[in-house]
Amino acid sequence: MIHVHTWPTPNGHKVHIMLEEAGLDYEIHPVNIGEGDQFKPEFLAISPNNKMPAIVDDDGPDGQPISVFESGAILIYLAEKTGQFMPGEDDPRGRMRVLEWLMFQMGGVGPMLGQNHHFRAYAPEKIPYAIDRYTNEARRLYGVLDRRLGEVPYLAGAAYSIADMATFPWLRGYGRQGVAMEELPNVKRWFDEIGERPAVQRGLEVLADQRREGPMSDKAREMMFGATQYQSR
Repeated sequence: MIHVHTWPTPNGHKVHIMLEEAGLDYEIHPVNIGEGDQFKPEFLAISPNNKMPAIVDDDGPDGQPISVFESGAILIYLAEKTGQFMPGEDDPRGRMRVLEWLMFQMGGVGPMLGQNHHFRAYAPEKIPYAIDRYTNEARRLYGVLDRRLGEVPYLAGAAYSIADMATFPWLRGYGRQGVAMEELPNVKRWFDEIGERPAVQRGLEVLADQRREGPMSDKAREMMFGATQYQSR
């Protein structure tokens, strides 16, 4: 059994989608980041950076339990465990294509769109410079994706992979990011196709009833963006 410590965010969704696509048995352990669950000692024991998701696989590589934190590392682990959605050592070129586009998501799409969300929606004051910077960077990244997807069906080439699973959830908020999807025909084709996959739809339903509706509470804002983040633990 794989124990998944998670919350319904883009980083959580990418792991939920992989688990569904791979047909793995898993158990959900909610980590309510608006309530501060990410700072509990039992969670820090498996995710020392106090970020979800994290997993504990009862049947690790040596038959013993193993914990894995960081969503990209989890995707690689699950791909290697199952032999699915990433080529093996017998196809080093294909494997590298998957890893480089996964790293593009981890180092670019996720962090930059996260900053876009923060300054466009969550920051207590509107800072035009920050809004313009991260809106423009979001549009630039979408442009990179659109060029790539004009060349190949999926980010790593001909086959759907963990790179697609990692990127798709972050693009679901394109309207809030200041991005016009109708100007990106290749991204739109890919986005619509992936959104129709049954396993993707099931992954997006994990903890869907826990998603916040309406304005963020003061407590959630403190837990996610306030001084609590920076306390020594």
